[in-house]
Amino acid sequence: MYSARSIRRSAALVLLAAAACDSGGPTGPDVPDEGVELVEVANGFSFPVLVTAPLQDLTRIFVVEKGGLIKIIKNGNVLPTPFLDIRNNVSRGGEQGLLGLAFHPGYATNRLFVINYTDTNGDTRVSVLKTSAANPDLADLSTEEVFLFVEQPFANHNGGHVTFGPFGYLFIGMGDGGSSGDPGDRAQDLASPFGKLLRYQMDDDGHVSIPNGNPFVGNPGLVWGIWSAGLRNPWRFSFDRETSALYIGDVGQNRFEEINVVAGTAGFGRAVNFGWDIMEGNECFEPMSGCNQQTLVRPLVVYDHDDGCSVTGGHVYRGTDVPSIQGLYFYADYCAGWVRSFRYDNGVAVEQKEWPELSPGDNITSFGEDARAELYIVTSGGTIYRLGPGE
Repeated sequence: MYSARSIRRSAALVLLAAAACDSGGPTGPDVPDEGVELVEVANGFSFPVLVTAPLQDLTRIFVVEKGGLIKIIKNGNVLPTPFLDIRNNVSRGGEQGLLGLAFHPGYATNRLFVINYTDTNGDTRVSVLKTSAANPDLADLSTEEVFLFVEQPFANHNGGHVTFGPFGYLFIGMGDGGSSGDPGDRAQDLASPFGKLLRYQMDDDGHVSIPNGNPFVGNPGLVWGIWSAGLRNPWRFSFDRETSALYIGDVGQNRFEEINVVAGTAGFGRAVNFGWDIMEGNECFEPMSGCNQQTLVRPLVVYDHDDGCSVTGGHVYRGTDVPSIQGLYFYADYCAGWVRSFRYDNGVAVEQKEWPELSPGDNITSFGEDARAELYIVTSGGTIYRLGPGE
């Protein structure tokens, strides 16, 4: 999400071994300017942090509020009764709260969904639940089963994102455990879930298991379902619906923010190390010089803290409303409020561009997609926008 540093600065709160990097603002050829603008969808939410929808559900989008509510926008209207209310079970200070929601690929028949939140002790819980059989606009809290519990050593860097990716695998983003500079070196510790992307299988009954294709399966010390390591605080990652490439916005420490990319599914059975806290961006962090970068995946795009302070990862646009932006990956900075994009092309970020017309004038907490793959921007002030065709 946003770093502790970003909260202070804001009044509100594949494997690419030699990927090309950007150390400053957007460069390269422009993409077309015409045909895109922000369209307000709804407002009045309390610190929303995510928008998503089940596959094939064309009438609803679900808005996750950090404080513990999930609300439904149905046919353009916010329903008065929340889909889910776990406010009494959630710690909500700083970077804590209800942080993630993902619908099972078979949700239309099995009614399963996953949430990620910090409990009243500040520890991470990832649960599977079912929607009510009697009312599809209500969750059935009695069905909640916690399948992942992680004691958090500090209150920040909780990660919190969950999403179903290629082959129906469930991916869970874990921050490095918090504080500053990863004092426990957890992100590089393969016996720890911190600073990792975890990958699980979930069947149609909600049973969760570690896939046989995970890189570390069979190692008795690696029971967390680790797929990749070396992340500081992955705040929003997503899979391109067309290519299955994975894009990760990883919040930096003192100097750099980064976007990491794993192209396609060919490398999904192999170990991936994104470098933290050996590196921050493209620079050595610990040690400050002479670090061993040989096995690390370097970020595709980097910007420094003269340009922002906390990256918000987004999505590759695969909707149909705005054809001119097809295939562009959109991301933002929480503090600076800008929105940028690039196109991934064989290990290089091309067509890099900033979009002043898409900056909402508020802190951008997240992006999201609906069932039609249209793209949404979520703001801390409580307004949800969609990218729509301009005049």
